Amino acid sequence: MDGNGRWAKQRHMPRHAGHRAGVKSVRVVVEESARLGIEVLTLFAFSSENWRRPRQEVDLLMELFMSALRGEIRRLTENDVKLRVIGDRSAFPRNLQKLIGEAEAATCNNRRLILQVAANYGGRWDLTQAARQLARRVAAGELDPDLIDERTVAAVLSFPDLPDPDLFIRTGGERRLSNFLLWQAAYAEIFFTDVLWPDFSADLFGQALADFSRRQRRFGMIAEQVAAISADGAA
Repeated sequence: MDGNGRWAKQRHMPRHAGHRAGVKSVRVVVEESARLGIEVLTLFAFSSENWRRPRQEVDLLMELFMSALRGEIRRLTENDVKLRVIGDRSAFPRNLQKLIGEAEAATCNNRRLILQVAANYGGRWDLTQAARQLARRVAAGELDPDLIDERTVAAVLSFPDLPDPDLFIRTGGERRLSNFLLWQAAYAEIFFTDVLWPDFSADLFGQALADFSRRQRRFGMIAEQVAAISADGAA
């Protein structure tokens, strides 16, 4: 969700105004995802690198995170959306950690859409904490290092119970992953747009989904193999 600060700067407004405007786009995408039957939506709200930003902006982002959680719980429940927060929440203020837990508990029985918010998250952090868990198990004699494979690693990443993402959307004009879901997004289709996040609309979300639907996902195979598998599945 990139471009909040630039959106505000273009309008001669403080950066935090862009972050507040971005919350509206979050609401649009969450409700549209639920309406379309999308099963999992993961939003990159705050990266492990964002602590490097000016302290005032970080403090305002924490306040905005708290106010958004308080304000959206009822809406999430009305739309049958289950909230999960992935990332190292231990660095957050205790009152924010408590609020995150309360929001997750309040929506835990919702089934229409799983909304994952990545907060203090980084793909390298995710892989590092996974390696640390596996190293402890090896040291304890619980795991043979020669038996570690992709499934073993995936099982100790942030959301082992969910499928890898199919589509990666980045707003704001940048053309990079920026340390987001590095393992899980290995085969995700990528959609870049110059539109700044506060201007991201249901229509543009639909364009990204339509673009995704036209792509052929080969996963290392050739086009003819994929076509044959598709034909078998349709038969």
